[in-house]
Amino acid sequence: MSTTLQFLPSLSANLGILQLNNPASLNALTLEMIRSMTPTLRKWQRTGVRATLMVGTPYEKNGKVKPAFCAGGDVKKVYLAGVGKEDKSITTDFFREEYQLNYMIATQAPHLPQVSIWDGVVMGGGVGLSVHGKYRVATERTIFAMPECKIGLFPDVGGTWWIPRLKLYNQWKSGLVGGVGNYLALTGGRLAAEDLLYAGIATHYVKSENLDDLKSALAESTTNSSADDSSGDCVAGVLMSFHDHNVDTKSSFLSQNRNDIDFAFDGKDSMEEIIAALESMGEDSQFGQSTLNTLKQMSPTSLKVTLEGLKRGAKLSSVGEALQMEYRMSQAFMREGSDFYEGIRAALVDKDGKPQWSPQTLEEVTEDIVDSYFKPLGDNELDVNAIGNAKL
Repeated sequence: MSTTLQFLPSLSANLGILQLNNPASLNALTLEMIRSMTPTLRKWQRTGVRATLMVGTPYEKNGKVKPAFCAGGDVKKVYLAGVGKEDKSITTDFFREEYQLNYMIATQAPHLPQVSIWDGVVMGGGVGLSVHGKYRVATERTIFAMPECKIGLFPDVGGTWWIPRLKLYNQWKSGLVGGVGNYLALTGGRLAAEDLLYAGIATHYVKSENLDDLKSALAESTTNSSADDSSGDCVAGVLMSFHDHNVDTKSSFLSQNRNDIDFAFDGKDSMEEIIAALESMGEDSQFGQSTLNTLKQMSPTSLKVTLEGLKRGAKLSSVGEALQMEYRMSQAFMREGSDFYEGIRAALVDKDGKPQWSPQTLEEVTEDIVDSYFKPLGDNELDVNAIGNAKL
């Protein structure tokens, strides 16, 4: 079993605490953390643990302590592996083992719920560790996003499964997502707690000043439930007792801009249709113009591959199938010359913020190019159940 100080597991009563402890990088998920968390969680799922709690270690900036859940996966390490400065196998191992962990969390038994406390930044790989769990608690300090298109990747870690299946806080079109899912995935828009509750991404809202009390109550609840009780969810009542019902979802960005979001993003088969819809709003539309400017910063390839992945993901029958498809996509993005390397260079290596995408325009990203990101991998396909094959 691999161990690392970047992941600190512990038990409080019958509550298994999964603490992400990489504060220097806003708890970015490393391969070492994955390889330590996977066997820990697997063990707890088979023993007397009654619930799991995932939290992030705060970080210090300018003398002040600030919260962070997880800012995403360690994509810089993957980049270095892809350009030959680290072990090349990381470009396959990281995604394979991360997706297997995502699947383990997504299929955790309902009577053994995972509670994730989204205090601070929650992005990318951090979303994958938590969004598939039963409960997601937002605070007034939550900043949530899936910004992968801006680094030449795509919203993975099961994004092609849960994003097309969002159930909105206020029912709309019989609970279907409308344009919100496509909007979030393509723009990488940052969401606050009100947005997350509106869209049903977060399940509860708790003020940060009450989190310590919540954690204690969660641990105590696990002592009142027998390990032999296979049907009881021991934390549901606790979470509801701490939930702030006064949060105003109607004031959220998603709610306030819902008509424009649906007009531009709902039911569109191509990025060109989305762009045309936004342009048709006119120069006086603040939403239309700001969204166009945002999309212009993204990798054209990432945008088209992401939209195709969401359409295909909506037709799949399980999160496991979605993760298998995403593994194919991830490995295509690891090819030499991929926009992923240019995106990471511009964002995290040279930090010039000026990626040179190739192709440079949406029109140049052909259907054949998009299809190449979904081709089977033969003997290298992802087996979501083969956790034992991971290098633990």
